Amino acid sequence: MNHIIGELFGYISGFCTMIAFLPQTIKSIKTKNVSGLSMSMYIIYSVALVFWMLYGAYLHSFQMLLFNAITLFFNAIILYLIIKNQRHKK
Repeated sequence: MNHIIGELFGYISGFCTMIAFLPQTIKSIKTKNVSGLSMSMYIIYSVALVFWMLYGAYLHSFQMLLFNAITLFFNAIILYLIIKNQRHKK
């Protein structure tokens, strides 16, 4: 496969993964309602994103680092809201 095409696939897939979390992040921030979201899913996904970033660093893959870092940021916002919501209920 052409190197440029492979890089393009990396940017497209990373962008799509990042954008997939944006609507939920915006909705969670606006409504402050995260009652239907799974904390364990967001924790596991955060761990996965950290390892994808480590793998990206190992491969010297800028797009893997960039998009996983941005997705981790969105994921962390939602996770923070979930934890805050659970503490508020107690």
